[in-house]
Amino acid sequence: MRKDGRKFDELRPIRFTLDFLKNPLSSVLVEFGDTKVLCTVSLEDKVPPFLRGSGSGWITAEYAFIPGATPERTPREILMRKGRSLEIQRLVGRVLRGIVDLAKLGEKTLWIDCEVLNADGGTRTASVTGAFVALKLAIKKLLEKSIINEDPIQEFLAGVSVGKIGQEYFLDLNFEEDALVEVDANFFLTESGKIIEIQATAEKSPFSWEDLEKMKELAYKGIILLIQKQKEVLNLV
Repeated sequence: MRKDGRKFDELRPIRFTLDFLKNPLSSVLVEFGDTKVLCTVSLEDKVPPFLRGSGSGWITAEYAFIPGATPERTPREILMRKGRSLEIQRLVGRVLRGIVDLAKLGEKTLWIDCEVLNADGGTRTASVTGAFVALKLAIKKLLEKSIINEDPIQEFLAGVSVGKIGQEYFLDLNFEEDALVEVDANFFLTESGKIIEIQATAEKSPFSWEDLEKMKELAYKGIILLIQKQKEVLNLV
């Protein structure tokens, strides 16, 4: 058992609150235990210059902590994004584009904004998992308004972390666990088990291909549970 009472293969309590804000095209508050991220989607009727005239759409993202998201105040990134924030916002956009047929959007951009309200580990995986739900809601509204004609989303997607401590592997790390792991990995997988992205790091000692395979199996179990929860909140089961 872990300090919070979970088994090694158990997710933290997962919750999605739809339409948390009224102004964006869609909004979702996602909670992985004490990690809480507000994900919104906004529509822009244009694309970056490199896509003009192509007929293709685009998905991009921004990611940031609010000042009170951590025990010690996190200053706002007003003048320059921190390297970590840039890395994660690129990840969110890249992963979501991996399951979308951008041609079906037409020359439109969907902005995904992820605001970390409370951080307790796994903010990037929570951001992707919540942003996918917000994206599904946004696409539903665009279809209802006939702004697009076809659903561009090809498959469900979620993200989850796995860590290795000693000879044991743990699913969905909180901050305390994340600080202890010897190997830290984030998996972004589709419902059918296809890999969109894997980020794996030897924090204290190198790891083997066997370690990575075991972590992937544990991650996929978590991904299926997360997708089930996504479908439940979207009334698709």
